[in-house]
Amino acid sequence: MRSLHDVPAPAKLNLFLHITGRRADGYHLIESVFMLIDWQDRLHFDLRADGRITREDLSGMRLPDDDLITRAARALQAATGCRAGAHIGVEKSIPAQAGMGGGSSDAASTLLALNRLWKLDLPRPALEAIGVQLGADVPFFLRGRNAWVEGIGDIITPLEGSQQLPPQRFLVLKPGAGLETKSIFSSAALKRDSERATILDFAAMHYDYGQNNLQPVAQTLCPDVKKALDWLEAHGLHGRMTGSGSAVFAPMTQTIEMTGAPSDWMIKVCHNLDVHPLQGWARD
Repeated sequence: MRSLHDVPAPAKLNLFLHITGRRADGYHLIESVFMLIDWQDRLHFDLRADGRITREDLSGMRLPDDDLITRAARALQAATGCRAGAHIGVEKSIPAQAGMGGGSSDAASTLLALNRLWKLDLPRPALEAIGVQLGADVPFFLRGRNAWVEGIGDIITPLEGSQQLPPQRFLVLKPGAGLETKSIFSSAALKRDSERATILDFAAMHYDYGQNNLQPVAQTLCPDVKKALDWLEAHGLHGRMTGSGSAVFAPMTQTIEMTGAPSDWMIKVCHNLDVHPLQGWARD
């Protein structure tokens, strides 16, 4: 039986997130930098000859009946007419409703792994066309490089050469409560008119640039976000929220003593990644 085990699916952080407008169809226009980090899920794939997609939780974190992993597998079958199936073992580590892209990353790694396991040899653009139907962040993880992201998340410009991000440690903190994206973006209090910026504006400041426009609304909807930011500040770290979830992060310039955090918080020291671990798994 063919298998692919220990397939990584890394999380991302939004180094900043500005809302620059809103389209007539309601979609928000953003500017952000998406950065890969080494907090990751691990997926295991075993070939099934009967065409079925089955899944097994290996980490003790309850999985929904139908998530982006199974949807990605079925979408790849539908797009290619592939009659093979797979049994997928899931070791979840990235928390849900955190703004760290865990579900989208799982979907991207599933597409890359099954493209290889099923010997489909689809090029990356074909996988992206499938992935974007699953979630706006999936193409970013498929491209596998830190990127400047614009539009509704569909304009992705890799940060290369002099624009590459320098190595950095981050303290990432996910409080017990989560946040749903829809509740933030539907708020009348959300700032939607940030001035447009450029990659050069960001590159001059990197980890000190901008802010997350969703953070004020998120702190009102989820007081744990403010508590987490206050905890970082009390430990000498200037934090901000990532994405549209409840996780916060801060660059670490020194080792700190992690005391006084509630027991249901997840706290992890992470490093940024230059490229996705599966970068070479699909041809361009």
